[in-house]
Amino acid sequence: MSQRQHAIEQFLYRKAELCDAQDWDAYLDLFDEDSEFHVPQWDSEHEYTTDPKRGMSLIYYRNRSGLEDRVFRLRTGKSAASTPLPRTLHQISNVRIDERPDGQLEVKANWTTFYSRHGVAEHFFGRVSYRLRSEGESWKIVRKHVLLLNDTINAVLDFYHL
Repeated sequence: MSQRQHAIEQFLYRKAELCDAQDWDAYLDLFDEDSEFHVPQWDSEHEYTTDPKRGMSLIYYRNRSGLEDRVFRLRTGKSAASTPLPRTLHQISNVRIDERPDGQLEVKANWTTFYSRHGVAEHFFGRVSYRLRSEGESWKIVRKHVLLLNDTINAVLDFYHL
């Protein structure tokens, strides 16, 4: 395994760990100020929305302020649907890395999130792609695109599930 592969995997594991620990300040710090966060809606069994400005999305934040607003609502109890917050466990696999012409990295992975709320255990799973830019010894997330494969859900869906 290359050193870069290992470092990117550790970055993704750390992101998952911060989300599971609900360490929102450290979690938000992984995202660039202008980072896009997109979870498209499925239009049919095999087609999903590719342009969040023209089609429906399950979640779309055009920059980090959308995530910051959600965290604010969680912290202040203004999100009744997320009170109490579920316990989560994120797992990441099949990490693949491609270099982009602009020097950023395109990182793809598979993921599963197990969560428990009110004594009921559920899970979400899918594929994710990140665009990362180097920052010092680590990276910033410039774009997160999540393809939720089990989109018929019995629960509230929020960023911390993905």
